[in-house]
Amino acid sequence: MEDFKLYTVDEIASILKVTKRTLYNYIKSGVLKAVKIGKYWRIKHSDLQDFIDKGTMI
Repeated sequence: MEDFKLYTVDEIASILKVTKRTLYNYIKSGVLKAVKIGKYWRIKHSDLQDFIDKGTMI
């Protein structure tokens, strides 16, 4: 398995300088891919990179 990094919603909010509510809206609408592990959302580094490359487009 290749090495990959999982980020929390808090980490992504800090990186992108947006609120957690904004990120949850992106996840709910499918703009930002995320996986729920237990009760917490996690975002893969590659999905974050895709999100940054494509923009929000909402």
